[in-house]
Amino acid sequence: MKHFILFFVLLFTVTLSSQEIYKFTTVTDLETTPVLSQGITGTCWSFSSTSFLESEIIRLTGKNIDLSEMYQVRNTYPLKAENFIMRQGKAQFGEGGLAHDVINSIKKNGLVPEIAFNGLSEGETKYNHAEMVAVLEAMLKTYIDNPGRNLSPKWRAAIEGVLDVYIGKNITNFTFEGKQYTPESFLKMTKIVPTDYINITSFTHAPFYSKFILNIPDNWSNGSFYNVPLNELISTIDNALQNGFTVELDCDVSERAFSSKDGVAVVPENAENTLKALHSIYPEKDITQQYRQQEFENYNTTDDHLMHITGLLHDQNGTKYYKVKNSWGSDESRVANGGYVYFSEAYMRLKTISITVHKDALPKDTAKKLSL
Repeated sequence: MKHFILFFVLLFTVTLSSQEIYKFTTVTDLETTPVLSQGITGTCWSFSSTSFLESEIIRLTGKNIDLSEMYQVRNTYPLKAENFIMRQGKAQFGEGGLAHDVINSIKKNGLVPEIAFNGLSEGETKYNHAEMVAVLEAMLKTYIDNPGRNLSPKWRAAIEGVLDVYIGKNITNFTFEGKQYTPESFLKMTKIVPTDYINITSFTHAPFYSKFILNIPDNWSNGSFYNVPLNELISTIDNALQNGFTVELDCDVSERAFSSKDGVAVVPENAENTLKALHSIYPEKDITQQYRQQEFENYNTTDDHLMHITGLLHDQNGTKYYKVKNSWGSDESRVANGGYVYFSEAYMRLKTISITVHKDALPKDTAKKLSL
């Protein structure tokens, strides 16, 4: 009888402990710039990548610089339009993109500070690209339909004109902190070297330790990714954060267990606990390489959002979480943790599409296997 009672006491204790409210302890918290809002736009790829580069500038120079997100957006849209036209409409065109689109843009167009190019019209305070995108899509459809049976090269100037009106005309020089710069000289001042940044993913449909083009909708520019086993993807994130490097993240946030309002993202073992797990600790699934691949191939894991990993935390049970900076603002009535979401390791293992890091952030063994 005593053993029977002891069993239920232990069972009750385990049940209570599995429902403890989250208590997080910071382990690593790397310096970054304030949380911003991308507004009514699909430009998370630029906001997150720009935040990542701002942290890189802090790491490289000690300077805290607010970079322009919209400068890279402005210079990327013409390339997306060109790709769409040349492929006769059989390509992705929309607001989405990936981190390497920003890296590619700064290679070609340099960097500028927010104060020099904010992408807002006079009197505007929030970003809203809904009308602009609708106009661009209508124009591109017309060009593809080619009603005049002789597509004029004027379409490029027309696209540029729309972008000039809605985002702003490109700039060639500006003043920052009392000095004159071009976008190219400003990039040099920040010590950002675009070729130092690499994209890494983890899927079994391509060989490990090789590069391949990841076929996801927003990879319209056919960027290449290094492919590593899942454990090495996670160890790369950990190694980066532990050595002062932040990490750019492409991930899936469509799950009900992702909540910016509650500030957590988890993978409950029992689906019945999904909503409860946003507030209290419940057991999570063991995420294997095979299960990750399965969820990717059945479209349960998609590339729908880019964010910025800036730190590590533990809950009261010692479970590891990642501090992930979002771009949905910091209004406390709408988001928790000042605009950050704490990803459990299980969520990171399952829902990460890819990461972008400085090549020096790689663990030595992984860098050697990738010949970097």
